[in-house]
Amino acid sequence: RFHPGAWPPTRVPPPLTSIPSGLLWAPARGAAEDGAELRLADGVAFCTPENFGYVSGGMKDFLDRTFYAVAAEQLNRAYALVVSAGNDGSGAVRQMQRILRAYPMREVSEPLVVRGLPQEQDLQHARELGAALSAGLARGIF
Repeated sequence: RFHPGAWPPTRVPPPLTSIPSGLLWAPARGAAEDGAELRLADGVAFCTPENFGYVSGGMKDFLDRTFYAVAAEQLNRAYALVVSAGNDGSGAVRQMQRILRAYPMREVSEPLVVRGLPQEQDLQHARELGAALSAGLARGIF
């Protein structure tokens, strides 16, 4: 289980230092192993860095701990995906899509892949993605 401030900074790869740690680790920090947070959620915005072409260890840990707890329930939640990539992000996107189809969860937008250090326009696109997910859920579109 992750707790605020418990993640040693020396274990965070340098490209991640520009991503707010609260946003980056929130999915893993709050996740109970029984998947209670996923059961309560109408939708999920997943944010992960790409590490060596794959999702982060923290995100993979979250998915590993919650999958078997909720897979039999067929949650079918809407999700959006943001990947911060030092490479092209395609490996992390493919891995997340494959895992989330098994829950199952529904991808409701194209993944947002931010290459290199996030710029203001990248942050704006991420905000717009979150707003679109929220609006779609509120209106029953997703």
